[in-house]
Formats: sequence, structure tokens, C-alpha cells
Amino acid sequence: MIKDKKKIFEAVVDKVEKVSRSAYLIETDLKEEVDVKAGQFVSIYCDGLTLRRPFSVYSCKASKIGILFKEKGKGTKYIKSLKKGDLVNITGPFGNGFTLENKKALSVGAGIGYAPVAFLKSKSDECGIENMLLCGFPNKNEIPDLVKADVICTDDGSYGIKGSVLDAAENILKDYKPQIIYACGPLIVLKKLVQTAQKYDIPVQVAMEKEMACSIGVCRGCVIRVKHDGNIVNKTVCKDGPVFWGSEVVW
Repeated sequence: MIKDKKKIFEAVVDKVEKVSRSAYLIETDLKEEVDVKAGQFVSIYCDGLTLRRPFSVYSCKASKIGILFKEKGKGTKYIKSLKKGDLVNITGPFGNGFTLENKKALSVGAGIGYAPVAFLKSKSDECGIENMLLCGFPNKNEIPDLVKADVICTDDGSYGIKGSVLDAAENILKDYKPQIIYACGPLIVLKKLVQTAQKYDIPVQVAMEKEMACSIGVCRGCVIRVKHDGNIVNKTVCKDGPVFWGSEVVW
């Protein structure tokens, strides 16, 4: 079982399947039990490329993990091309995940940011913690087939509630009254969500999305500014995050 030490796995691909117009799911067997917190990520070596590609973990059970991803470049194109039985080099888990508290919760996932909060939702269910899951997508064609959420919204209204995930979140805050919020998505969504939550005095844990190179805090390529002890300091998303308290981030 992985604790603080990161490991390298020669994982076996169980499947790669298209789950929406632009999203894919890869499931792999690491061949030994792994302990991953929701919000942590792993990095995948892509044949012929120097830098590994980091991905939030969508699911983890014993030795098997699942990852949701979109095809954006050479790395994800390679991962999409993998077949059942292929070997893939995976390192991790990296970073700090969500701290699941025994409080009434709202989890918010925008786009592919659905992955880590869906993982957290499964952990909440195992612990008997009330956790409403809200997710938002541009349109119904972008909603992965595997999505299970309490509330789904689409920008164009083609499925679920019409409007942004931010609009839906504010309405939920008024009626559902969560004690804590967990979120992942584009920077602007997280920023606006934290600002909205502050009006209701609700703390927010955010899983930040940022391009990474080394994944261990050495290259400093994923630095953000964070408030700490009255000062503003630089923190790396890969090592100090990806999860931060929204109130600490300098947006």
C-alpha cells in the first residue's frame, strides 16, 4: 500500500473507452494495492514524449484505478490509442487530496473536473456523509456516460438545468445549506465559486488544475500564490496541492 512514498507501476490496461464526445476513460491494474485520496493525481509516461502527463484519479479500488481525460495533444492521443492488455508506466499518487470532513457537503465539478469530486462522493457515501454532487458541462454531448450526480446542468440547456454550474451552485447554497464545499474545474469557476461561498460563510476546498512538468515540486512550473501567516507565498500545485482552501488562494 502506498503511503508517503511514490511508486512506479507497470500497469496493465483493462480498457480504454470513449464516454462522451470528447472524454475518455482508461482503467488500469497496477498489480498491487494502492491507497489514493480523492484529489490526488498520477502521472503517465507516454511513449516517445519526455514529460509525463498528470491526471486526477477518478476511481480507485484495490489495485485498479480509473482516469477520465480529454484528447488534447500527443500525450492523450497516445493514451487513447492503448488497448486492453497493453502495459503503461504510471507513477504516483502525487500531491495532497481533499480532506473529507464529517459535515454536510456540496461537491462541484465543472467539465472534466467531475472526476476527483465524483471520487470524493464515493468516499463520502462509504462514510455515511451527506454530500450532494453537482456537475456542469457545455452540452449533453459532453456529459460522460458514467456520470452519476444529484444535479447536472448544461450551458445550453440541452440536458438538466440550463445555465452555468455557478448559477446552479448559488441556488443550491440557499436551499441545501451545505457546511463545506469541495470543487474542481477551470480556474475562473473555482474563483467565482469561492467568492459566492464567502457570502454564505461556507469554506471551500478546491482542487486546482494547472499544467505540470515534474509533478514533485522541483521545476516550479505550476506555482500559485497563497496566503500564509499574513504573507503571500508561492506554492506548487503538484506538491503543495492540488487541493487548497479557497480562502488561501490569491485569485
